[in-house]
Amino acid sequence: MEVGFSYVGLIWLLLLYVPNIIYLKNKPAGIEKLGAEDRVLRVLEMTGQVGITMIAPISKNLNPTGISPWTLWLLASAACMALYEVFWARYFRGEKTLESFYAPLFGIPVPGAVLPVAGLGLLAVFGKTPQLMLFVIALGIGHIKIHLRHKKEISDMKEE
Repeated sequence: MEVGFSYVGLIWLLLLYVPNIIYLKNKPAGIEKLGAEDRVLRVLEMTGQVGITMIAPISKNLNPTGISPWTLWLLASAACMALYEVFWARYFRGEKTLESFYAPLFGIPVPGAVLPVAGLGLLAVFGKTPQLMLFVIALGIGHIKIHLRHKKEISDMKEE
């Protein structure tokens, strides 16, 4: 990893965190009914978040230096992040229910968890940044598993 400012890393962090900050005042109705998150998964998720936040803006490798076959990794990452923003737009414009928050987007399950992890993972591949990838893996294990458990809880609540 080449240390230096990464404008791409900073943009990806803004795409990740700005909607999450807005979400804090727009949580879905009934979220308090969901059970407590698994402690190990929460630690993995938080470790991933902290690591990504530290590495992405200082990994100069994440900035494109021209067009090459590697640029496809960046474009795929950007597509995931664009879809992540579509997910948030759909949620913020919608009814703000648990069902809408965990609903698939274009067939992608738990898109609020899968899309940012995929986008950041593809960015790590593009930048050839294994340090970032390790934190993305930690985030992915924790974040996606937590979302899948919540989705199952919602499904179980509906059946009752």
